[in-house]
This record gives sequence, structure tokens and C-alpha cells, in this order.
Amino acid sequence: MKPETSIAIPKANLTLPLAGRDHIQGPIDAPVSLVEYGDYQCQYCGAAYPIIKAVQKELGKKLCFAFRNFPLSNMHPYAEHAAEAAEGAAAQGRFWEMHDILFDNQESLDDESLAELAATVGLDAPRLMSEVLAGAHRERVREDFRSGVRGGVNGTPTLFINGVRFDAVPTAEALLEALTERGS
Repeated sequence: MKPETSIAIPKANLTLPLAGRDHIQGPIDAPVSLVEYGDYQCQYCGAAYPIIKAVQKELGKKLCFAFRNFPLSNMHPYAEHAAEAAEGAAAQGRFWEMHDILFDNQESLDDESLAELAATVGLDAPRLMSEVLAGAHRERVREDFRSGVRGGVNGTPTLFINGVRFDAVPTAEALLEALTERGS
């Protein structure tokens, strides 16, 4: 009889550290960081969105949260343009407003709806849509996507706590416990 062999599966790690290029909420030097690779059209990201908001509220300045784009375009036909619209909003100083309204309106992410959502948050909607249609922010979205692939992201949402992938189901309790434990 052969002895059993076990193969150690390494934890996936964040390959692109948090930096000034990221869209962050909270102090970048907070004791704990949470990075989400997400897709605005993904229902699971939509379900995680209020959980992350609640955890941010609970931890306050002890948490640095960053969102990176990981549009799964083969499954979500509007995800790429939604991500590019968020980046276009960032160019106008309104990333988080657009981020939030995209998640609040996941069922309406076609180009016409993106323009309406952009106007709702006070953006120059014609400029934003011109940039989206021209692919002005496509490379930024692809940078996020490639960094996710290198870090082992293969679905959304994928969360990293202090650079290590969080593999549990992101319930508020489990996420808060992991963040608190790793932030101590």
C-alpha cells in the first residue's frame, strides 16, 4: 500500500499591492485592508456590496477598502462598459458615487442606462459615454483584471484581507471576524 501524499495548495495572494492607483476608502495605512475584485453586473458582487458597506461602517478608520475591476464579460455583457464608466467617473472625481449607483442599479447597465446613472450622480454624462465608447479607460480596467488573474482571482467577488485571499462566503459575520482577526 502506498502512503498518502498531500499536496499543499498555497493561499492566493494579492500580487499588486495597494497604492495610489487604487480607488480606496479609509486610510491606506489602516491596520487592515480589504481589496475586492468585482464585476458590477455580478449578482454575487451585488449581494456582497451591502455587506462590505456594513463592515466599513463597523470598522471605520481601522479599514482600508479598495475596489478593482474584474468584469466577467463572457457572462455579463454590460460589465466591461460599467467598469469603464466607473473609471470615467474617477477621471471626473466621482468614482465612489458611480460605483455605488452601479451596484444599486445592476439590472440597468446598458449604455443608455449608464449615461442616465452618470447624470444622476452629477457627471458630465456625454463626456463619460464618449470615453466609454472610445475605450479611453479600457486599459485601466484590463490592468485590474490582469492583476487579479495573477493573484488567483477566478470569479467575483474575490476578496483579499491584508493581501491574502478570503475564501469563505462573504457574510457580514465571517468577513467582520476575519478582518478583526487579521487587523489585530
